[in-house]
Amino acid sequence: MKRRNSNWPHVVALAASLWSLNIGLAGAEEQKPDNEVSFNAAVTNEYRYRGISQSRLDPALQGGADYTNNPTGLYAGTWLSTIKWTKDLGGSGDVEWDIYGGKRGNITTDISYDVGGLYYFYPSNGLHPNANTFELYGQLGYGPAYVKYSHSLTNLFGTPDSKGSGYLDLSAAFDLGNGYSLTPHLGWQRIRHFGTYMDYSLTGAKDLGNGLSLTLAVIGTNWKSHFGFPYTLPGSGTKDLGRANLVAGIKKTF
Repeated sequence: MKRRNSNWPHVVALAASLWSLNIGLAGAEEQKPDNEVSFNAAVTNEYRYRGISQSRLDPALQGGADYTNNPTGLYAGTWLSTIKWTKDLGGSGDVEWDIYGGKRGNITTDISYDVGGLYYFYPSNGLHPNANTFELYGQLGYGPAYVKYSHSLTNLFGTPDSKGSGYLDLSAAFDLGNGYSLTPHLGWQRIRHFGTYMDYSLTGAKDLGNGLSLTLAVIGTNWKSHFGFPYTLPGSGTKDLGRANLVAGIKKTF
């Protein structure tokens, strides 16, 4: 018994050494480079934003680039998509170009934050008021869930006298394992001097590896039931751009 017990300190020391080595390796694996740059490209059967179709219920091509400085949490990026609504309103142009930047990080282990600004640029849109829009946003996250508020410092997407409109976003992202995830969402868009509507979505995604992913979502709004008329534009005819629809997409990140 004494001889067996005399080996116990050596076993403890060996276990402690292996545990320390494992922690060191895990830390090395999780450590990110100071600067990261990524690119993405996607195609979807329809482009929806805040529940409203931006592409007249038709397919859209999309792509962007992102830069992150991991030590500071500062980031910047750009993203583009084909659209049709500016023409449907009697203007021109068929591209939305987003430019954004901000800072993200953690307040505690469980609580995260993200603050920044986003400029929506619609080249040569020809609308009056101009469709170009700038918003500031702030987000707090807890675990898989977050709440985000965006506030417009300009007219909202060409809506007259709508400066100061706001959007509240409640979302969560659940990892289901094996590359699957599920993201429920509720949002409320307040259009100043007009009214507030709600949008909703439930998005399932599958990570196929090598930067490739598939998404399938049910997206819609309460526009028609809330305001009493469908969301249509002169150029979209009788298409209700706010009705519920199934939206599928494929995305590649480089």
